[in-house]
Amino acid sequence: MSYKDILYQVEDGIATITLNRPQALNALQINLLSEIQLAVEDAGQDDQVGVIVITGAGRAFCAGVDLKSIQERSSAGDGKDLAEVARNVQTVIENVPKVVIGMINGFCLTGGLEIALACDLLVASDEAKFGDTHVKWGLQAIWGMSQRLPQRVGELKAREMTYTAEMISAIEAERIGLINKVVPTSQLEKSVRELAAKILANSLDAVAAHKHLYTSSKKDNMESGLKREYSTSPVIKDAKDRITGFAK
Repeated sequence: MSYKDILYQVEDGIATITLNRPQALNALQINLLSEIQLAVEDAGQDDQVGVIVITGAGRAFCAGVDLKSIQERSSAGDGKDLAEVARNVQTVIENVPKVVIGMINGFCLTGGLEIALACDLLVASDEAKFGDTHVKWGLQAIWGMSQRLPQRVGELKAREMTYTAEMISAIEAERIGLINKVVPTSQLEKSVRELAAKILANSLDAVAAHKHLYTSSKKDNMESGLKREYSTSPVIKDAKDRITGFAK
């Protein structure tokens, strides 16, 4: 299958999905999200693939949603379809019977962080930055951030990240348990491949079985919270002005 906004490669049992909109810091829009979903599904069905790696081209893993795209789609009255596609991507990543490693090479913000939080494991470059910037742009999370982030780092740290909208370093992300480990940029790909090799050396059926157990346990605690986030539509009066300012 040919892709427009991602690169897809399979080598040594590892399927690598690279978000490939470097000129836009791999900002998310519907086609990019749809291609991520298709690629994860393809890798999940490929017997030659045991581990899936998701990363970004250029200096970002993913800088979040393409706010210009949000403005255009909101004007057209169809902004909700972006959220639906994003939620589908997270569901596919969490449920595919292969370990998904997020290889975080740079900025990992908001929507990008939400995609990363759906991955099984995260390894980051020491140049990576993480943040939840919803409130900076007058937006409320509707992809599950209010559930996945506190589940990963604890409620207090999640509240701090969300309320301040500040970016944190990869070292801090490792310290609070947001990622598995941070490595020098020059060692990032090597470290991820070494981690993948350790997984591939085991029974992949057993790995898949344990992934199912972890994911099922997480879902049991998250389901009602996700329903609440997805169904809440607060009035945020300055959202349009903030997004318009960014688009300019």
